Amino acid sequence: MENSETFGIEKGHGEEVVAWLNEQSKNTKFEARLYGYSISTQNFGEFEMFSWIGKVQVARKLIIKASKRFKIKVIEGGYKPKEKLFQMKKHDYGKVHKGDKTIGQLEFEISRFGNGQWEIKNEERN
Repeated sequence: MENSETFGIEKGHGEEVVAWLNEQSKNTKFEARLYGYSISTQNFGEFEMFSWIGKVQVARKLIIKASKRFKIKVIEGGYKPKEKLFQMKKHDYGKVHKGDKTIGQLEFEISRFGNGQWEIKNEERN
């Protein structure tokens, strides 16, 4: 089982979309939950972050379907850096989607120590 906390839903649609994601995945081992954390980007607006447990292919497919269905922007996270360097902060990467189109990329970071929240380190429009 995989999981990720760097997936997001355009602010104001979180509860509705998470309920829809869980409804769509009844027959698969997938569950999404909001965890009460929002993140703001300069280029793409605000997002309600959510975590999920299950298969990564299911999560990626469902978040794109949700973007099309609700006509909202979403963050498809969970892309890890390839280099295996030890750093004081963990990094994760995500794509910002609007429907089928990728409109940008985000770089997240979080301290390896403590109970911090993911923060945007860098963002880029396509």
